[in-house]
Amino acid sequence: MQQLPLRIEAQKLEKAAFILKAIGHPIRLAILDLLDQTNQMHVSELQEKLDIEQALLSHHLIKMKDKGVLLAVKKGKYIYYSIADPSMIRIIDCIAQCKAL
Repeated sequence: MQQLPLRIEAQKLEKAAFILKAIGHPIRLAILDLLDQTNQMHVSELQEKLDIEQALLSHHLIKMKDKGVLLAVKKGKYIYYSIADPSMIRIIDCIAQCKAL
C-alpha cells in the first residue's frame, strides 16, 4: 500500500494542536470572537458581555495569555486584552460558517 505524504509539516501540526488546545473551550472561543469585533477589551467589558464570574473569566484569560493566544497591556487601572495573532480569527470564521454545527 502506498503511503500518502503529509501536506503539513509535523512541527506546524504540533503548533496547531497547541493553539487549538489553548482555545478549545466555549468561553475561550467567545473571548476570541468578542476581541475580533472590538480589537481590545478589559476584563470588566468581557465579563459584562459574557455574563460569567470574574474569577472564571480571569482563569481563561490567563491560560490564553500564557499560551500566547492573547496579549495583555496595562493602561491605568485596567488590563486590556487583544488577539496576539490576527490570523487566528480564521478559526472563528470557520466555526461561524460550518454547516455541521
